[in-house]
Amino acid sequence: MSAADVETQPQQETTNGTSKFDVPEIELIIKASTIDGRRKGACLFCQEYFMDLYLLAELKTISLKVTTVDMQKPPPDFRTNFEATHPPILIDNGLAILENEKIERHIMKNIPGGYNLFVQDKEVATLIENLYVKLKLMLVKKDDAKNNALLSHLKKINDHLANRNTRFLTGDTMCCFDCELMPRLQHIRVAGKYFVDFEIPTHLTALWRYMYHMYQLDAFTQSCPADQDIINHYKLQQSLKMKKHEELETPTFTTSIPIDISE
Repeated sequence: MSAADVETQPQQETTNGTSKFDVPEIELIIKASTIDGRRKGACLFCQEYFMDLYLLAELKTISLKVTTVDMQKPPPDFRTNFEATHPPILIDNGLAILENEKIERHIMKNIPGGYNLFVQDKEVATLIENLYVKLKLMLVKKDDAKNNALLSHLKKINDHLANRNTRFLTGDTMCCFDCELMPRLQHIRVAGKYFVDFEIPTHLTALWRYMYHMYQLDAFTQSCPADQDIINHYKLQQSLKMKKHEELETPTFTTSIPIDISE
């Protein structure tokens, strides 16, 4: 495919040119930037599965290849293989998995180490669901009620983190829920600020501490789209035109923390 490969991990150790580890190679096809058509785009599901698989690649249970595809001009071989299907698409030993729920199930049941990522925690599952919906409502209908609904949801997540006093949502090890939540928090932070001047309050210290820890992880930073791509993602949803100069901008990534974090 005429798409850009994204380097996601250190190469496996080798001996005499042969891989020291007999691990499956997994390919994840993700949406490319709607600005330059090559770098990572701002698809939440693409980033979520990218993070899941990156964590497994770090554990060396798999070898991960990530390919970006420009869906505004998909290459002929992509159209031939997948027709109108949009990424994310997971390919495991020639088998293509095309639907989000099936991708999750495949990672959990068929990819080495995947089962450990998908912990069972109904409280956390309920806690983080519908967060993205509240962001979209706030961007579409700019009023205090929508802002307050999102704030209330963020406070519940903050309180959960404070009460559990763990680095991540379910403990001190990342799981699938963190790979789902953190990309959404980044969209809230970047798009919320740009479109409606919304900012995550500094008094939500447990939430900011959580984000600080996530910003230290390669699984997040390697999969995170540029601020410009997150913003353009919502401009396209609102039928707003991209300005010419945006194509020439150097990508920026908002990862600073507005409060002092004590480890």
